[in-house]
Amino acid sequence: MTVTANTAAGPGPQAPQAGVSRRPGSHWAGFALRRAGGLLLSLVMLIVLTFMIVPLIPGDPAQAIAGTDASPETVAQLRGQMGLDDPLPVRFADYVAGLAQLDLGNSFRFNDAVGGIIATKLPYTAQLAAMAIILVLAIAVPVGMAVGILTRGGRRRWLDLAFGNVAGFLASLPGYVTGTLLIVLFSILWRVLPAGGADSLQALILPTVALGIGPACAVARVVRQETATVLEQDFMRTARGRRLPPLRLYLRHALPNLLTSTLTLTGLILASLLGGAIIIETVFNYPGLGNEIVQAIIYRDYPLIQGIILVVGLIATVLNLLVDLVLGIIDPRTLGAKSHG
Repeated sequence: MTVTANTAAGPGPQAPQAGVSRRPGSHWAGFALRRAGGLLLSLVMLIVLTFMIVPLIPGDPAQAIAGTDASPETVAQLRGQMGLDDPLPVRFADYVAGLAQLDLGNSFRFNDAVGGIIATKLPYTAQLAAMAIILVLAIAVPVGMAVGILTRGGRRRWLDLAFGNVAGFLASLPGYVTGTLLIVLFSILWRVLPAGGADSLQALILPTVALGIGPACAVARVVRQETATVLEQDFMRTARGRRLPPLRLYLRHALPNLLTSTLTLTGLILASLLGGAIIIETVFNYPGLGNEIVQAIIYRDYPLIQGIILVVGLIATVLNLLVDLVLGIIDPRTLGAKSHG
């Protein structure tokens, strides 16, 4: 995935063309309407797809919960209590009516409100995803910038090659492989970090690294590429010609021009982090939504599966909207592009 940074065209502002009306407010209005419509459409599609696809999971929810030794009469009675014998349109109408009242239904397995179960597990997943995002930015921006600066203009080809190979390898590793390797090294062989749970900050280290190291390497490669591009711009040559201190040169002039591409890619990665958390939480027995949805799939707990997917999808959509808002504040030109794109 390649993301191109919006770089400054030069040190001086250009005069507006005659007859062209610049109204930033109209860009914000168009952006808001477009994203509100997109959010509503995404939500409707998510509701329909989850309701239609989740019941396709092989197995009978009533049989899974009643157990293999349950009599056919018991299973049939349980199916009736779950509403599984109702026609599909009736079940969908009941589901939508419940959503309209912010009611996600009751779990087949626990017979508790799905919303309450999600509210209990969501903070754990949110904490893990937030720490992974912090790790991504803490690694990707400084490392990518440093390699881009050190290798600009074809310098230090060996460093560029080594960075590309190592970052590409780590970015391609599946999360469960990374998590398993971390457990073997740090929990079994060296015994310095716990292999699971969420009872301490130490227990979060390995899941955070397993979830964030791949995206961090992917973003670092983009930051390195964008750094090399920014450093070749005319305004950077002008800044270097003024013999500015390196810290001021790179942090004040180069870094702001990297933020757009970095934040854009980070926003796209947010959804993958939430999805990756499902696997990582299972590997580390972490008590979040990921671990919960795996158990829900095993027991064919349709309402809980649908509720988790719906909440996670809504959160991912809202987070991407917030990223677009931040990009619009940093670079208002993106509003015009998004409102007309």
